[in-house]
This record gives sequence, C-alpha cells and structure tokens, in this order.
Amino acid sequence: MARYIMGKEVVEVYAKGAVLVNKAIGDAGDIDTALTTLIFEDGAMANIDNSRKAVYGYDQRLEVFGSEGMVKADNNFPDNHQTFGPDGVHGSLPLYFFLERYTTSYLNEMGAFIKSAQNDEKVIVSGIDGLNAMKIALAAKKSLQENRPVLLKELD
Repeated sequence: MARYIMGKEVVEVYAKGAVLVNKAIGDAGDIDTALTTLIFEDGAMANIDNSRKAVYGYDQRLEVFGSEGMVKADNNFPDNHQTFGPDGVHGSLPLYFFLERYTTSYLNEMGAFIKSAQNDEKVIVSGIDGLNAMKIALAAKKSLQENRPVLLKELD
C-alpha cells in the first residue's frame, strides 16, 4: 500500500520489534510490536507502526504528511456521532473486522478484476506489485533479525 500511496519504489527498509504485549508470542519466536521505516527512491520516508493489541478494537489508519499539507484516512466507524461532557469525549469503537470495514473496497477490487478479464485488459495490481511487497516484507524481516537497514537490492 505504501508503494501505491507514494507512487514510488521502496529502496531501503529498517525494522525494529519487541515483545511488549504477550510473552507467549515471544516464546513462539515472534514479536507483537513493530516499527518499520521505508525509504523511497527519492528519499521520501514512511513509517509503519504495528501492535497486535489495541484495547479499543482493530486500528488501521493512514496519514500522509508533507510540505504542502496532510491527507488522513481514519478508521471506519459504525456512525460518526460523539458525545462531549464533563467526563470526556465518547464515540463508537471502530468497525470490528476486515469484511465490515472494507466491503466496498473488496467489491471494487473484484469489479476491477472482472472488468480486466472481460475486456482483456491489464489488471490494476500486477504480479510485480506482489513481488515488490514480498521483497519489502523479507527486507523488514532481515532488518529485524540483523538489526540494520536493508537495501532491497540485497534481496535480488
């Protein structure tokens, strides 16, 4: 998604991780909290932070901040009301699961794929996109294991 949003290729990945939420995850050889920095071909940067636990529900947001402003895509909520009072500001929790949150996106993806197949057109997301996403993931894993930034060209 970062490549798509930025319209650029990732050239370097640096990942740090820890077990801060659930010891059993660490015992299984994994992490539950991570921060990953992506460096793009023009020097632009992206940070991705992950935790396996958000007490208020599944949290997935996007923010692009730059010299000309900011764009933010927030969590999807079942409604948009909030109550303000002396005990704080309260609103609904984010929608619970992927299917609830991204129904329209999934339908749009399927529609675009079907249209490509029917019209013998190139699909919007190619195998190269999948390959590059896998390279970024493998670079993040290598970075975490070796505690250093990893250039994607190291994986070629």
